[in-house]
Amino acid sequence: MGFFGLFSKEKKETLDKGLQKTKESVFGKLARAVAGKSKVDDEVLDNLEEVLITSDVGVETTLKIIERIERRAAQDKYMNTSELNEILRSEISALLIENNTDDVDDFEAPLSNKPYVIMVVGVNGVGKTTTIGKIAYQFKKAGKKVYLGAADTFRAAAIEQLQIWGDRVGVPVIKQQMGSDPASVAFDTLSSAVSNDADVVIIDTAGRLHNKIGLMNELTKIKNVMKKVVPDAPQEVLLVLDGSTGQNAFEQARQFTKATEVTAMAVTKLDGTAKGGVVIGISDQFKIPVKYIGLGEGMEDLQVFRRDEFVDSLFGEVK
Repeated sequence: MGFFGLFSKEKKETLDKGLQKTKESVFGKLARAVAGKSKVDDEVLDNLEEVLITSDVGVETTLKIIERIERRAAQDKYMNTSELNEILRSEISALLIENNTDDVDDFEAPLSNKPYVIMVVGVNGVGKTTTIGKIAYQFKKAGKKVYLGAADTFRAAAIEQLQIWGDRVGVPVIKQQMGSDPASVAFDTLSSAVSNDADVVIIDTAGRLHNKIGLMNELTKIKNVMKKVVPDAPQEVLLVLDGSTGQNAFEQARQFTKATEVTAMAVTKLDGTAKGGVVIGISDQFKIPVKYIGLGEGMEDLQVFRRDEFVDSLFGEVK
């Protein structure tokens, strides 16, 4: 069984703790929404809509969930409010199944090709470099040989931070001076990785959104240069979003999915926020799988996103 194959008790506790603020917020609002009501009527549905929107699920996804619950209420004219928690759970679960591929493999799973190249995108401050470090740690722990590329050359701090993580995890970081061509750094990283028979390469990129065309051109250039070394690189483009920013995370996802072909997402900083509902909305709106969720500062606090465990932590396990 792989490293993430068994969802350990410790990981479940981390997930429960990480989503606690979101859970308390959602259920506090839900309790107020149905107070004094015995059955699900229009007023309850209006209140539920407000609960979901203020929990950062997003307007479009909220309306989709409400519409599904309305259909169920129409079939069962005496649906009572005590059932609402289980109905909400089941509809959110269904949405996550519809809008994600199967749960991703763990870090011990065989990778599609070697080296498996992950290009990481996202604005500054979302936890991008920290996420790269944690992913590198998990792959190394699973016995993989990992290389990091510091292709965010626009900030000296970004290069330094990635080097700190490389030293901490014990993996090599390929870098150049601040202001160097990011594509050149990516080329050097892949060349070194191939020469040294690496399993995984993770490339950091600059997180600037002030010029979408510039961002698009830069990311395209990096990808094209990488293909000269590894023809099918990058096999993954991972967008890192800060879950605590709520609706701002939606806007970042919108901008980056226009600028490049994002294949997976990581939602960070869920442990310090009541806005965990953003995972549901982003998954639904962009039809791109959420692959990782960040639940704390520790090396082990980045988890592969597993739908069932996420819903269990948010709503409580099915008895």
